[in-house]
Amino acid sequence: MVELFRSTKAVPTEAPPDLSVQEKEQLASEQLEEKKTLLESEKTYRRGVVTVRDLIAPASMKIESRYLELGSQFVRTLFVVAYPRYIRVGWFAPIINLNVPLDIAMYFYPISSEVILKQLRNKVGALEAQILADAEKGAPRDPIRETALRDIEKLRDDLTQGIEKFFQFALYVSLYANSKEELDKVTEKVESLFGSRLVYTKRVLYQAEQGFMSTLPLASDDLSITFNMSSSPAASSFPFISSELTSDNGILYGINRHNNSLILFDRFSLQNANSVVFATSGAGKSYAIKLEILRSMMLGTDVIVIDPEMEYKYLSDAVGGTYVNISLSSDSKINPLDLPRPTRKDEKTSDIIRSGIITLKGLLRLMLGQFSHEEDSTIDRALIETYAKKDITAEADLSQVETPIFSDFEEVLEGMVGAEDLVLRLKKYTEGTFAGLLNNPTNVEMNNQLVVFSVRDLEDELKPIGISLIISYIWNTVRSELKKRIMVIDEAWWLMQQEDSAKFIFALVKRCRKYYLGVTTITQDVNDFLRSPYGQAIVTNSSIQLLMKQSPAAIDLISKTFLLTEGEKYLLLECGVGEGIFFAGTKHAAIKVVASYTEDQIITSDPRQLLEIEAAKKEFKDAQADAQTPAAN
Repeated sequence: MVELFRSTKAVPTEAPPDLSVQEKEQLASEQLEEKKTLLESEKTYRRGVVTVRDLIAPASMKIESRYLELGSQFVRTLFVVAYPRYIRVGWFAPIINLNVPLDIAMYFYPISSEVILKQLRNKVGALEAQILADAEKGAPRDPIRETALRDIEKLRDDLTQGIEKFFQFALYVSLYANSKEELDKVTEKVESLFGSRLVYTKRVLYQAEQGFMSTLPLASDDLSITFNMSSSPAASSFPFISSELTSDNGILYGINRHNNSLILFDRFSLQNANSVVFATSGAGKSYAIKLEILRSMMLGTDVIVIDPEMEYKYLSDAVGGTYVNISLSSDSKINPLDLPRPTRKDEKTSDIIRSGIITLKGLLRLMLGQFSHEEDSTIDRALIETYAKKDITAEADLSQVETPIFSDFEEVLEGMVGAEDLVLRLKKYTEGTFAGLLNNPTNVEMNNQLVVFSVRDLEDELKPIGISLIISYIWNTVRSELKKRIMVIDEAWWLMQQEDSAKFIFALVKRCRKYYLGVTTITQDVNDFLRSPYGQAIVTNSSIQLLMKQSPAAIDLISKTFLLTEGEKYLLLECGVGEGIFFAGTKHAAIKVVASYTEDQIITSDPRQLLEIEAAKKEFKDAQADAQTPAAN
C-alpha cells in the first residue's frame, strides 16, 4: 500500500517547459491514465482484503469429469435417482450424522394438485384397461400393475382431500476429501448407506461444477434431477433430526456429540433408576460417575459408593462425606448378622428374619465354600437359634434387641451334631486370621449425604466377601428408611465371579426400585460380567447404560448385547477419554463427558494432576506459615 502511494506522488504534476502544447497534452493524458490505473489497483487490493467472498474462496479450482479440485480439497456430488416403494421416517439420519465433511441440498418444486390428478386419472384408466385386457385373454394376474393401481388410487384420494401435496424433489450430496483415494472411499461408503435403504444414487459425470454449485447455499439447482414424490415420503427425508436426550429435569451427563446439545436426564424418571457402565481401564468411567455423584448431590440425592481402589477419597473429603475403610485392621466394623428395621406397619418380623437368614447363607457360601444338603439344613437351624438366643423371634421388636455376632453363631453350631466341619471352617473368621473383619458389632453410621466404603486394603481373597457384606448392610439401611439414593458398585466383576454374590446383586437390582434406590454397576472386565447369566440380567434390568472405550477382545460381545451398528462399534473402539454412547431407555446418543474446572479439581483421578494439587496445597500452607511467622515474632 505504501508503494502505491509513493508511485502516485512520484508522478510529476507539471510538464517540462521545452515541450510543445501537443506533447504537454499527451503527457498529461498519460499521467492521468497512470493515476487511474494506480487507484484501480488500490481499490482492487482493498476489496480483496475486506470482502468475505475473497477470503473464503479457494486458491484455485480444477474441473474434472467426475469431481472438482478446490485448492487441496477434492469434491464429488451424488444425486438420488430412485426410491423404494416404502421408506421410513429418519432413513436419512445415518448420512446426516456420518462423521465426514459433506454438504446436502434439497429442492422442493410444488406441483398443482389439479395437474397431477388429471395425469393420475389417465394413468388409472390405462392400468385398468390393461388389467381388464389380461383378464379377457385368460392371462395370469399382474401383481405389479395391481399394486400400482392401489397406490395411485390412494394418492388420488389423499390429494383430493388435501392430506397430501405433490412435489418434484431433488436430493444432492457433495463429499469432500483430501485425496482422490480418500474421496473414492467416502463415496463408496455413502453409496452403500443409500443402497442399504434401497435408495439409488449416481455420481455426476461432466457436471461436477453444476453439482458443486447446487449444494452451495445459493438456492441454485443447476443439476435439475428430480423425482416425483408426495409430501409424506418427502418429509421422511427431512434432515434436521438427531438423537435427543434432553429433559426438563435431571442432571447434565455430557454433550451430545451428534449435535452438541446437552444430555440432561433424570434417571429416576425411567421404569427403574439402575445403570451399568462398561469401559476399559483409563477410559474415564470413574470420572463420569464421580461427576454424576457430584451433580446428583446438588439436587439432594444421597449417594453410597463401594470403592475398591480409594478413587473416591478425594471427592469424599472435598464435599464433607463419610469415608469408611473396611479391612482387617480397621476400626470400622460391620456385623453380617444385622437385620433391617421394618418400614411398613404390615411388615412382619418373621419375614425380615427369614430374608436375613437367606442373605446370610449366601455370604456363608462365599466364606466357607459350598454346602451339602445336610450342612445347609444345619446352618439354617443354627441361624434361627442364634437369633432366638438374643430374643430375636417373630414377636420381637427389632429396634430394641441386641444383634448376635459370629461367635454366637459358632457357639450354637458347636452344640449341634454333625456340624464339626462347619465349625472348623468358621473358626478362621471368629478366632483366626480373618477374625477382625466379621466378628464385631456394627459401628458404622450412614447419616451423611455421601458415604464411601473402601475395600482397597482387603486381601483379594476377602474382597468378594467384604463387598457382599457392605452391600448387604447398605440394603438393610435402604430398607429401613425410604430416601432418594444412588448406590455405586465399582469393579462389580469381583461379585460376578461367585454365583451367590452375583445372585444377590441381581436380586438387589430387581427390588431396589421399590425403595427409591438406583444401583450403578461399573466394570472393566466386560467378558466376565456379560458371560454370567446374572450379569446379562443386570443389564436388562438397568434403564441407563454408558458404554465408553472398549477393547477389540470385548467389542463383539458388547455389540451383540447392546445391538450396536457397525458405526457405533468403531466409535467405541476409537473414541477418546470421556467419550462413548449413552443409553437411556429406548434412546441413545454419542456422549462426551465434560466438567467445569472446579468439578475437575474435585473428581480427577489422574495421578499427575493429584500431585500438582497436593503441591499447590503445600505451597499455600507454606506461604500461610511464612506470613504468620513475623507476626508471631
